[in-house]
Amino acid sequence: MPESLSIIIPLYNEQDNIAPLYEKLDAVLPTLGHPYEIILVNDGSVDETRERLDALACRDDRVRVVHLRRNFGQTAAMMAGIDLARGDILIPMDGDLQNDPVDIPRLLAKLAEGYDVVSGWRKDRKDNPIKRNFPSRVANCLISAISGVRLHDYGCSLKAYRRQIIKGVKLYGEMHRFIPIHAAWQGARVAEVGVTHHPRIHGESKYGIERTVKVILDLMTVKFLDKYAQKPMYLFGGFGLVSMLMSVLSFLFMLYCKFFLGKSFIETPLPQVVVMFMLIGIMAIFMGLIAEILMRTYHESQDKPTYIVDCTRNCTCKREP
Repeated sequence: MPESLSIIIPLYNEQDNIAPLYEKLDAVLPTLGHPYEIILVNDGSVDETRERLDALACRDDRVRVVHLRRNFGQTAAMMAGIDLARGDILIPMDGDLQNDPVDIPRLLAKLAEGYDVVSGWRKDRKDNPIKRNFPSRVANCLISAISGVRLHDYGCSLKAYRRQIIKGVKLYGEMHRFIPIHAAWQGARVAEVGVTHHPRIHGESKYGIERTVKVILDLMTVKFLDKYAQKPMYLFGGFGLVSMLMSVLSFLFMLYCKFFLGKSFIETPLPQVVVMFMLIGIMAIFMGLIAEILMRTYHESQDKPTYIVDCTRNCTCKREP
């Protein structure tokens, strides 16, 4: 039996895009030979998005609609769609008609080559070159350099994921764009294909240049979780030891100034520097110890493993419900 598809689309004040978006999806999805569902997540829209989505769901039972109580943001809306999805392959996309459903077969073809994640690449973006395109390129270069996962376009919402890769992932902030990084760090095969990008016709863009700053901060969080989530003491303790070493060096320099240069302790800021570095070092080490306790509580309270099993041979394992 062909793998089933879940198309996940967050929407915020996109009332004029709903009908043409559904028409495009309806023209493509039935031709693919896969069972499918369309999950439309209303992220607290204040226009007529809610009413039009409800009307669409009444016409087509393959359309599943989720209304969020208020505007939580694109990542939270996408997480709601992922939690509700039942398909073997999850395909998120934007609801502003800038992503084109005709590219879905291209993603599925690449996925069929053995990849676990296929990310869209908007080679010819139809956005403002200064406000949108340039910050996006800077952010993509930074993300690729820091994460080690080389993709041209992290911001493209149109992607395809195998269910087992995205299962259990929790998204916060702007972290939906970092799912390929999470997947690659867990051993998944990640690919990229060029997709069409259309200019926005209806509604207003919800993105601005300030989003680049948020993305960079979220990337720092992702990198920290990848490197130090299991052993936060390595980061905090390492910083604490360096700070304490700076304190010792400052103290030795203070003694040198006293006995060889004839300068009194109160003539220089070195005593304050010694105390400051020592206190910072002690606090950093204690923060590392607290973080270690929190991580153990996190894993043990949820019986959450610190590893991911790909497959086994001749082993009897407890099956998931």
